[in-house]
Amino acid sequence: MDEKRISNLEKNIEKISKELEKTKIGEYVDIMNNPKRLLYVNFVAGLARGLGTAIGLTILAALFFYILQKTVDLPLIGKYIAELIDIIENNR
Repeated sequence: MDEKRISNLEKNIEKISKELEKTKIGEYVDIMNNPKRLLYVNFVAGLARGLGTAIGLTILAALFFYILQKTVDLPLIGKYIAELIDIIENNR
């Protein structure tokens, strides 16, 4: 019976070991122990988030103004948009 319990324990330990490797706790501990790498990883992540936010907001704003231009005819906004388009076309 002792051999069977030891065998089960070994299987359970191996299973736990594989699960821990999947979670990559070792890499997390390495990053936490290396402040330069932690700063670098967070800096790159911040740049990616900022760039994604800027691109996403630009696309949403362009879509919003396009729909607004097609559906609503506001004289003041239309006048400013027309002037802006003229300025852009003249600078090409």
